[in-house]
Amino acid sequence: MGQVLISRTKAKQQDSSPLTRSIVLCQSGEDQSTHQVGWLPIGGRPDSSRAVDRKLRAREAMILKKRSFAAVCTAALMATTMLVVPAAEACTRFVYHGANDEVITARSMDWKLDVGTNLWVFPRGMKRSGEAGPNSVEWTSKHGSVIATGYDISTTDGMNEAGLVANVLWLVESSYPEYDGKKPGLTIAAWAQYVLDNFATVQEAVDTLANEPFTVVTDSVPGEERLATLHLSLSDAKGDSAIIEYIDGKQVIHHSRDYQVMTNSPVFEKQLALNEYWKQIGGTVMLPGTNRASDRFTRASFYVNAIPKSKDPVEAIASAFSVIRNVSVPFGITTPDQPNISSTRWRTVSDHKRKLYFFESALTPNVFWVDLTRLDFTAETGKVMKLDLGPNQAHIYAGMANDQFKETAPFEFLGL
Repeated sequence: MGQVLISRTKAKQQDSSPLTRSIVLCQSGEDQSTHQVGWLPIGGRPDSSRAVDRKLRAREAMILKKRSFAAVCTAALMATTMLVVPAAEACTRFVYHGANDEVITARSMDWKLDVGTNLWVFPRGMKRSGEAGPNSVEWTSKHGSVIATGYDISTTDGMNEAGLVANVLWLVESSYPEYDGKKPGLTIAAWAQYVLDNFATVQEAVDTLANEPFTVVTDSVPGEERLATLHLSLSDAKGDSAIIEYIDGKQVIHHSRDYQVMTNSPVFEKQLALNEYWKQIGGTVMLPGTNRASDRFTRASFYVNAIPKSKDPVEAIASAFSVIRNVSVPFGITTPDQPNISSTRWRTVSDHKRKLYFFESALTPNVFWVDLTRLDFTAETGKVMKLDLGPNQAHIYAGMANDQFKETAPFEFLGL
């Protein structure tokens, strides 16, 4: 569709009385048309019959309706220009604030190939290393957690027993500081796990991370010749939220309860600007519908606050799933010439209040969940356990899956 242009002309009668304006609607291309509303003296009436007057007013209403449609089209085309961003792995995350202080975080994992995800249970008291060489940050986990891995070498998503949720999503614009070994290092594969192990709230995490106690060290994506470039989102049981990015080698923290949605590119600051733009149009008029990160951000931002604030927790979970499915990419789909805008592999929904961690694979018919309140996270008797999801997360589970986990040795984070 060509660009829709709206232009107006103005004229005066011989007696110099002002006249209403003619509206010209032009669509670039072959189809161009001009609609004359009528030359009507302001404050007066033309020397014509009432029937003609009604006809003119009907035509004017029709033109104004067309003008409104043209304005929407213009806005859409402007947005299309604004939303051109680099290709990126297409994940989405949002936080739902519901009735009775309900807080739910949902995310999708979109990747071209099988990301090798399994679910793990980690108890308190685990001794960790940043896996960044001799000067790696070290810690002992204070909180137990349930997490989803990437290739069983990294934590990509999870919730701890305090109700803190961490998600890592792809951000091609990421640029991390050079690691010189002077400050303790932390492999990017353990970035989310460090937060889940150490903090109960977003505020706690932000207070520590703002002091930059370590340098994030990245490495190549398994089987690919490119570095892992990620940004981290945090949300807690109070509905607080934070986004942590590394731009031009510097850490940037966005911290606010209002930061409910995050996708991939562009950087979060620009995502906020895009959201403000689309607010002026309104989601009931039109929403962008492609698989691009900016379009998914806009749809998620509208729907997460448009869905009802149900007091029924089951309905609240269902609503969250409906939104994260809306911004998912159909299985087997990739965008031509943009292979990194890829199929949704799986989705998670975290109920911060009830400590339930839901998982849905694109290749299985059921949603299942893990109840963190029924797990043993104690350092004395808690065990590291794994739920094997199989190739492409195709193993089928249903209902509460706590009893399906098997005790196993912890995986090693990918590091230097």
